[in-house]
Amino acid sequence: MKARGVGSPGPDPMDAMPVIRDLGEFDADSGSRLERLIFKNRRIIVAASVVLTLVLGWLGATRYVLNADFEAMIPSHHPFVRNWAEHRGELRGLGNSLRVAVENTRGDVYDPGYLEALRQITDELFLMPGVDRAWVKSLWMPAVRWTEVTEEGFRGGPVMPDDYDGSARAIEALRRNVERAGVVGSVVAFDARSSIVFVPLLDRDPLTGRGIDYRALTSRLEGMRERFEAGSGGTHRVHVVGFAKLVGDLLQGMFQVAAYFVVAASVVSVVLFLYTRCLRSTAVVVGCSTMAVVWQVGLVSALGLALDPFSMLVPFLVFATGVSHGAQKMNGIVQDVGRGTHRLVAARYTFRRLFLAGLTALLTDVAAFAVLAVVDVPAIRRVALTATLGALVLVFTNLVLVPVLLSYTGVGTAAAARSLRAPAGARGAATWRLLERFAERRWAGGSVAAFSALVLIAALAVGVEARVGDLDPGAPELRPSSRYNRDNAFITAHYGVSDDLFAVIVKTRQDGCLAYPTLVAADRLGWAMRQVPGVQATASLADAVRQITAGSFEGSPKWLTLTRNQLVLNYAAQQAITRNPDLFNLDCSVMPVIAYLADHKAETLDRLVRVAEEFGRDNGDGERAFLLAAGNAGLQAATNAAVRDATWTMTLLVYAAVILLGFVTLRSWRAVVTMVVPLAATSVLCESLMIGLGIGVKLDTLPVISLGVGIPDYALYLLSVQLAHQRAGLPLREAYGRSLRFTGKVVVLVGCTLAAAVVTWAGSPIKLQADMGILLTFMFLANMGSALVLVPALSHFLLNDRKPGGAYP
Repeated sequence: MKARGVGSPGPDPMDAMPVIRDLGEFDADSGSRLERLIFKNRRIIVAASVVLTLVLGWLGATRYVLNADFEAMIPSHHPFVRNWAEHRGELRGLGNSLRVAVENTRGDVYDPGYLEALRQITDELFLMPGVDRAWVKSLWMPAVRWTEVTEEGFRGGPVMPDDYDGSARAIEALRRNVERAGVVGSVVAFDARSSIVFVPLLDRDPLTGRGIDYRALTSRLEGMRERFEAGSGGTHRVHVVGFAKLVGDLLQGMFQVAAYFVVAASVVSVVLFLYTRCLRSTAVVVGCSTMAVVWQVGLVSALGLALDPFSMLVPFLVFATGVSHGAQKMNGIVQDVGRGTHRLVAARYTFRRLFLAGLTALLTDVAAFAVLAVVDVPAIRRVALTATLGALVLVFTNLVLVPVLLSYTGVGTAAAARSLRAPAGARGAATWRLLERFAERRWAGGSVAAFSALVLIAALAVGVEARVGDLDPGAPELRPSSRYNRDNAFITAHYGVSDDLFAVIVKTRQDGCLAYPTLVAADRLGWAMRQVPGVQATASLADAVRQITAGSFEGSPKWLTLTRNQLVLNYAAQQAITRNPDLFNLDCSVMPVIAYLADHKAETLDRLVRVAEEFGRDNGDGERAFLLAAGNAGLQAATNAAVRDATWTMTLLVYAAVILLGFVTLRSWRAVVTMVVPLAATSVLCESLMIGLGIGVKLDTLPVISLGVGIPDYALYLLSVQLAHQRAGLPLREAYGRSLRFTGKVVVLVGCTLAAAVVTWAGSPIKLQADMGILLTFMFLANMGSALVLVPALSHFLLNDRKPGGAYP
């Protein structure tokens, strides 16, 4: 995160402030107007902070909501999503839904005990809040029907016999109906040992009018699963997949995530205390950082926003940023007190020296988070708002409140005396001398060449292999061994239709979906999509019409086709609507061509989108249009496209903000280049690491990527001190050496401390958090290392020629 340190032993231009032991000798009217306003009203600031913490803490505790919104996680203005939203009332089951597979581990579905359990599960799912009951499908639902051709014409009915009584005769009738209905591979597994209950969900709970509570829904599903599996003695197993279940699992896992956050915060606190050996200053820094999180949560609650899986990392990022800023303030005060300065004067000195630099750094954080709003996904825009609020809160809690509180508490005598000793003894001094050598030509050239080669290799890997979206089947947010991913693997292996649906909407005039050219075009589109690797099967009205037409002519395979006779097509469609009413809408102007996918990996979706778009361009005309896309995989494709379009814009905006704020602080374009290059190198290396870990650029990784671009503080503070010494007349190597002694120990302290804290996340049961922990660990260490090495190396080539008067071009 941020590594900022102040204070070095001995006389130093950065510390050219008199040591004042007696407050009577200090000019209380010195310093800026803001400094005087703050420190002359310390009691009011502390009291206001306590009141705000109590109020916002109460709001956070009583109003904060853990939930997610399906529509908030898709790009509302993307053409795919607009097409789906315009027709979703006519395309039921192609949005948010669940698939519940009930397995008989000791037999098949034609077992009376199994069928009774399936009936009870179907009834319980049917009655759950938020379920679109008219479209629920199961062996027990009348919407699942069979049809056959007899001498007298078509005959059919529900797959489950009306007079089912569990007898051998009824079981045999059910077996025949399943075969006649053609639902093997969709409702009944290929091996007939399990069957599916398809549960489409509404956008809002009809009782409350609010979005579905996915955590409560998942609790009900898990309770149902445990009850039926335990009651069957292991005979029956329940497998559940779908967006709602995935989000519910993530939301329930957030309590485990919170435990890892507590561990990380504890690690930070312990290491900070071991460094300072001062309990009171450590408590102030950690307490103010925690206060920032409380304020952020309270403000978010007051705005009515919920914490969802995409924003679960934000509170820790705010805490880590606060610790970094607080460590900077604490270090300055500790060193001033160690020289004998009164604690209040030391606090004002530290505020005077570092407030503007800290404000600049925090504004960089604000910019890094705020640009997430360019992603046209409401959930990410909420993350941008939440994180931005947290960064703004830190301006007060850590830039203002930390020095104010330390002006009251002071620091321990031992800690103050210890701060004046040489850092880490002889070994530490040797380390600083080693780093100083990177300001020499040979070491500078070698390090720049080595970093350039490393970044070039990483850039080639990113350019060739980078993917937007999921790179693995199932739910990459969870461990491969998680119950959800095991359930997903079971359904994918035993059924020909998966939970990943990609639908192209064929739109035509009223009754136009029965026209021969439209049916032929839909049939050809289905064939084209079936040729795409990763597509398991396709379904459309054309398939049903072909089968019914053949059945109308005694099942002759010669009639397994699309006839040009409109009367025959009309009759086939009339029969089709009784068998599968979601093949077209009531006025026959909209029908979907559905592709069932083996996974929703980014490359699968990209290939399918290219095929469907090309077909739509070649075959769309005034009579019909082919609109992408519906189904959860279609909406995922839209989300991937939105992320892909926004990534470059987001990166450019963050770099523009970093460059602008860096120039305001450093006042040298060469210094800005020296600051930005290590940052850019780390960003490229981070993206390369993501490829190696199999992490795609997607909604839940965007906040970390944006943070990685927006944390130039290691280089910023090193350069600030280095340039101050250079402008005072010191040569580059000595100036950088003083910069290391002034800020280097806190750079290393904060970088290593935060890395040690987040690396503990690698053991999290939530793979998303584990991946983010690895990425953040790398970013903290790589930003620190690249700044310590590249700042002096680049300075040798860009900032080594001082103009008369101490100015640098």
